[in-house]
Parts: sequence; structure tokens; C-alpha cells
Amino acid sequence: MKIIAAQEEHIPVIREIAYKTWPEAYLNILTEEQSEYMLDWMYSASALKEQMLQLEHRFLLAKEEDSAVFQGYVSYELHYKERPETKIHKLYVLPEYHGRSIGRILIDKVAEEAKKNNDTAILLNMNRMNKALNFYTHLGFRIIGEENIDIGKGFLMEDYIFKKDLYL
Repeated sequence: MKIIAAQEEHIPVIREIAYKTWPEAYLNILTEEQSEYMLDWMYSASALKEQMLQLEHRFLLAKEEDSAVFQGYVSYELHYKERPETKIHKLYVLPEYHGRSIGRILIDKVAEEAKKNNDTAILLNMNRMNKALNFYTHLGFRIIGEENIDIGKGFLMEDYIFKKDLYL
């Protein structure tokens, strides 16, 4: 598996993965209107550029060695809220590549980077109805809470908060 640090020139690739993955991930969870709103809010070229350059979100892209196509990505933030924790903001793998351990490999890479930077845990939020629940618990994440986040236009993100301790 080849993992690269995404740069500003990779924004179209990240957007393509998001737009191809989102419908399957949220098909029976979000309305079409909310999906469109959230995709524009989080995945417009300007939003991704802001995440990379101002918010210090790091993006990693993954592809199999023999592939010309990036198959997934993760974005994360070290020292989230100035605590010794790394926050995964996004993790998506193209549906046709599910089951090939790409998500696990990306999370392992984030864990490696977190440890190098003296963070002791990884956090992430996930919609409470998302079918990826077992994926995260299988990888050692545990639910530590719930939160509802008002994202505007009358839309609400209803999430679980997950945590994985890196030094157990």
C-alpha cells in the first residue's frame, strides 16, 4: 500500500473520493438536501484548502502499489484542542475497495503519526446510524459519548464520539 501526504494539488482527488463514497455511506441516513449541503460545506475546493492551510488538517491518500487510482483518504489533526489527542476528521475508502484493509492501514498511519507527536489517543466522530460502527470497534475504538452538532440550515449531525488509546 502506498500512502502519501496530500497537498493542495490533490484537492480534486479528495473531492472525487468524497463524492463517490458519500452516497453509499449516507444513503439511508441523510436526506439528499442535507447530503448536498454537507458535501459543499466540507468538500468544496475552498473548504478543503482552508482545512489544509488554516486548520492544519493533514490528509493522507492511499492506493495499492499497482494502481494509478487513489482508493481512500484520511484527514486528521494532531494535538486536537491542544490536548495530547489526534482527531480523525474524515476517513473514506471508495466502495469498490472496501474489505481490502485500506481504512485500517490509514488509521494505523494516523496512529503512528500521533505517537511520533506525543499524542496518546485518537478521537473521531461518526454518525450514530453509520454502518461503520463495527469497523471502528474492531480496531479498538470505544464510544465515549454522543453529541449533536448544529451545522446550519436546520441540519444536525448526530454523532458518537469514539476514542482509541494508543498506549494500552
